[in-house]
Amino acid sequence: MTNNHRTEPPPGRLGKGLASRVMALISAFGLGSLLLASGQSLAQPLNPDQERIVLGMGCFWGAEKRMSELPGVTDVVSGYAGGERPNPGYQQILRDERRGQLRNHAEVVQVSFNPGKTSLEAILIGFWENHDPTQGNRQGNDRGSNYRSAIYFNSAAQEAVARRTKAIYQDALSAAGYGAITTEIAPLNTFYPAEAQHQDYLQKNPKGYCGLGGTGVKYPDTLASASTPTHSPPADAERKPLVGSELSTTRQLIAFEAPDCGYCVLFNQEILAHWSAPVPVRRTLSTQPPTDWVLSEPLWATPTIVLFEQGKESARYTGYTGDADRFWRWLAKQTLSPEAFEIAYGKGTEAPYSGSLLDNHRPGTYVDPVTGAPLFRSDAKFKSGTGWPSFFQPIAGAVTMHQDLSHGMSRTEVRSASSGIHLGHVFNDGPAPSGKRYCINSAVLRFIPDPQAL
Repeated sequence: MTNNHRTEPPPGRLGKGLASRVMALISAFGLGSLLLASGQSLAQPLNPDQERIVLGMGCFWGAEKRMSELPGVTDVVSGYAGGERPNPGYQQILRDERRGQLRNHAEVVQVSFNPGKTSLEAILIGFWENHDPTQGNRQGNDRGSNYRSAIYFNSAAQEAVARRTKAIYQDALSAAGYGAITTEIAPLNTFYPAEAQHQDYLQKNPKGYCGLGGTGVKYPDTLASASTPTHSPPADAERKPLVGSELSTTRQLIAFEAPDCGYCVLFNQEILAHWSAPVPVRRTLSTQPPTDWVLSEPLWATPTIVLFEQGKESARYTGYTGDADRFWRWLAKQTLSPEAFEIAYGKGTEAPYSGSLLDNHRPGTYVDPVTGAPLFRSDAKFKSGTGWPSFFQPIAGAVTMHQDLSHGMSRTEVRSASSGIHLGHVFNDGPAPSGKRYCINSAVLRFIPDPQAL
């Protein structure tokens, strides 16, 4: 089994829960194999005013964070349960999944809660709503029995609540077009806490991997409000699929996001907050495509940016992590002509006198064809006789300069500051007032005429 999005996280500060602190000591001193007679690990001190249940929701990083936000929850510990190997570790579970010799453990979270402030039903509502329980041995793109949906109960009373809430949620899922729930419901044998670096992972790594957070189908019960975090989750309308007829059928970008996703916030700040690209973009918290539109495969992480053409997915960018140049390169690959892409990223040059904007003299703005950011104004354009559009100055802050020693020459390359694409070169033989000649390829410019010039 391979893991397409996760790498072993770096060591970080200890979690704030008592179980996390005790677990870290166990890991540090190699005591992970010591268990109490009850079958519970040393990292789980018993507390008479608490109740516990162990839940499998796929990747335990996101599960831990989401379950810890429920009202009345006192502690959440990531770990392993439901398998045959004693005292497993993360790498051992990955090996067991590949070999298939033993029934493997699932990644789980042990949820401790105060029954005086919440109920098991409210906890399980949060469980059902925060993952997709119909996917079998996977959750999103995490594939394998170690990512199965599971409820491991400690008593007959807990089992009864688990099966009752499952039946209720199955009706809601069926009405929304989902299949049968595959969640394993079984008695807890032994819970093994995960290694220290897996505890409170998204607190230590706030921009780390986030799952999509469920199907978007609400649990049909008055207790549903008790399952929502205290940070004002998005309204139900934001989780409904976008309406396909209200979008651009030619080309439309959809940014699929999730609540509490640090990289979604970063994507909004670094990309969407300044969006002026020619392709329209919309954001959604739904995991489903716009109505009557088609995804080529299910979504599995956030943010995922999907390009639709004629209502069908043509490309996707999964997992923005702060590399803006990489995102713009992906979008350029989808939207530029092969010639323009070769100039933009291969530092090519169009043939002289061949560019469509060479003899354009209308008033307006020349912009980056990928990001839409302004680069040059028409009143800075002049006829140089060189065969390429020429400007004596760019818009302030629009371009960056870089030394270019290719082809046995020493030149100054001009790039777009917003996308990083190659535009051309600048020379010291231009007119006043700058004395510069920005020699730019038409193929990596888009012209937007001033309104009065239309």
